[in-house]
Amino acid sequence: QVQLVESGGGLVQTGGSLRLSCAGSGTMLSMQGIGWHRQAPGKRRELVAAISRGGSTNYGDSVMGRFTISRDNAKNTVYLQMNSLKPEDTAVYYCNIVGGPYWGKGTLVTVSS
Repeated sequence: QVQLVESGGGLVQTGGSLRLSCAGSGTMLSMQGIGWHRQAPGKRRELVAAISRGGSTNYGDSVMGRFTISRDNAKNTVYLQMNSLKPEDTAVYYCNIVGGPYWGKGTLVTVSS
């Protein structure tokens, strides 16, 4: 059974940093494209960052230069390092396997002004 579990969310002040983790089980995340998405209250879910099987990355315009996606294959985990956080980054953050039906349950990030 494939499962993705996000962790690392919390409350942080503007300008602070957090690192989110997406831990996989039942599949090797190194063999998958993995995406990080977020959904703020009243807004549509949006792609934040993605990493391909080959390690190529892409980012949403709003997080370019502030967020970094990476993977640790030994830990079967994909990370999202978030720096220079802004109140508009407040959302529930989800990871998923690109093109597949598997999503985690999300982790809440709240950035206070």
